[in-house]
Amino acid sequence: MNAKRLIFPGVGAFAAAMDVLNKKEMAEVLCAYIKQDRPFLGICLGLQLLFESSEENGPVKGLGLIPGVVGRFDSSNGFRVPHIGWNALQITKDSQILDDIGSRHVYFVHSYRAMPSDDNRDWISSTCNYGENFIASVRRGNIHAVQFHPEKSGDVGLSILRRFLDPKCEITKKPPVHRKASKLAKRVIACLDVRTNDKGDLVVTKGDQYNVREHTKENEVRNLGKPVDLAGQYYLDGADEVSFLNITGFRDFPLGDLPMLQVLRYTSENVFVPSTVGGGIRDFTDGTGRYYSSLEVASEYFRSGADKVSIGSDAVYAAEEYSKTGVKTGKSSLEQISKVYGNQAVVVSIDPRRVYLKDPDDVEFKAVRVRNPGPNGEEYAWYQCTVNGGREGRPIGAYELAKAVEDLGAGEILLNCIDCDGQGKGFDIDLIKLISDAVSIPVIASSGAGAVEHFSEVFFETNTSAALAAGIFHRKEVAIQSVKEHLLKAGIEIRM
Repeated sequence: MNAKRLIFPGVGAFAAAMDVLNKKEMAEVLCAYIKQDRPFLGICLGLQLLFESSEENGPVKGLGLIPGVVGRFDSSNGFRVPHIGWNALQITKDSQILDDIGSRHVYFVHSYRAMPSDDNRDWISSTCNYGENFIASVRRGNIHAVQFHPEKSGDVGLSILRRFLDPKCEITKKPPVHRKASKLAKRVIACLDVRTNDKGDLVVTKGDQYNVREHTKENEVRNLGKPVDLAGQYYLDGADEVSFLNITGFRDFPLGDLPMLQVLRYTSENVFVPSTVGGGIRDFTDGTGRYYSSLEVASEYFRSGADKVSIGSDAVYAAEEYSKTGVKTGKSSLEQISKVYGNQAVVVSIDPRRVYLKDPDDVEFKAVRVRNPGPNGEEYAWYQCTVNGGREGRPIGAYELAKAVEDLGAGEILLNCIDCDGQGKGFDIDLIKLISDAVSIPVIASSGAGAVEHFSEVFFETNTSAALAAGIFHRKEVAIQSVKEHLLKAGIEIRM
């Protein structure tokens, strides 16, 4: 109550957040502060909690300061839920803190939203369209709240924070963008595979079909730079997200991976776009017999600066079990983390290999006709999921896995392809189309990009929401800005 200004960022699920506020007796204090019209900025869940209630794991009663119920997006109209990515605002009244947004995109990541009504219309300062117009921000006097994440919206978002902290500050005007933001943009993501080299230093590396060692006598780990430096450069270059894949191998004790946690902390100080981290997020027991849940592991990554966690092998095992029994136990890493942090915080990374077939009925898994026949002229293939860095095949297909993890709480799929990895011949369009048509959550296309044309091809020919690349960015063969300029000329909505 002594604060001059109060910022309330909320990450997670509505019910879990209200439970904490009530247990800590903060709900009443928050309401008292806001009712005094003192400077307040709510972010994401910090906006939703101001409403009367939410349908998320509910109904659950909110703070009740703004009329309305927070409900889930409707995915039946073809729009993917969660709403993840950079979208445009329609500013409806003087918002003060939004004055510098103009025609730029801001970053959203959520499955639930509040809708405009006659009862809350006086509060609304902007809306966003994603299948329907929902409330993107509110303002009444000194009270502000936004559904998007200014701290992850690049320089546009930083201007919002500056204006809130100092309403009299002068913001340097950016030159006008190429065209006005109008809808959800396709994302271009830079991926950094991080591991220790043979000297024990944490480096960014990149393999060909998952082999990260140089083809030399020394057989050393390929070193393409320092993780924090590269992430910072990709942010400046215009990457919409940065993804870290921890392949070091702290498999027996993920929370002992202090260097990776430091990478996330340093990155979040200078990189104001979303970051995802994957590798080793699962239940484990350390050498002393102390048990840690995957939720505890993920929580430490979130506290260190990650916005999303990516789960690989553990998701495969959970999907296999769910496919057999059809029972959600609530114990899988997907279920644990999505329940507390929301499904938008959980990415499942799928690493399949193509297995060619003469006849699609030869296997029990979903098979597709492929554009490029197999070595013996096979016209069909199924995509076998793997674990342990692609080294072990599992009895489940990518299609079956994607459907299962969506049910278990995944909010996004990172779709790799071992056959295409490092080849530079383009994304596996057959695989990406198969998976992006099968699920209603966003899909990130990965593996195989070698030219700017590969990005427009995957966006035109599939329903993927984002495209990820690594080696071509690290080796400076293709610049992120070149990809975006190409997509812009092709008529694809992107953030500039």
